[in-house]
Amino acid sequence: MMPTTTFAPVTIPVALYAIALGSNRRTRHGSPAATLQAAVATLGGVIACSPVLTTAPVGPSARRFANAVALIESAEAPPALLDRLKAIERAFGRRRGQRWSARPIDLDIVLWSGGMWSDSRLTVPHRLFRTRDFVLRPLAAVAPRWRDPLTGLSVMHLAHMVDRRRPHP
Repeated sequence: MMPTTTFAPVTIPVALYAIALGSNRRTRHGSPAATLQAAVATLGGVIACSPVLTTAPVGPSARRFANAVALIESAEAPPALLDRLKAIERAFGRRRGQRWSARPIDLDIVLWSGGMWSDSRLTVPHRLFRTRDFVLRPLAAVAPRWRDPLTGLSVMHLAHMVDRRRPHP
């Protein structure tokens, strides 16, 4: 008779990530907004996605951007997720080149439930997210109470701070 072996279930830690998405160029998926929707569908583990926000470009590009934020669950460490996001960008036609140029898709890790991460390729939280309305507004729509591990401020608070700095028409 063979001995019976019982295995304990393996628990893989799952982290929550906030991923900023941006596009200002048509792709095979259609408009920049349609491209964001297609990109969200490829992310996997999506638990929430903000509405798409249309914003003026940062830098010399003349094309307006479609921006959104997706919250995803993943067992990947930040560098592994970064590699997967870069592969998605390449699959959508993104090529490395001129900074601030028109792009089919841009995917950035903004926040990670593990707190902070920094190595030669990646810094989480994203270095500039606290100053970018086009990231904070969509992020506040899906995670208003998420706290920046560096400042301790909530996303909603950071969004209000950026909103106060912008001149109103």
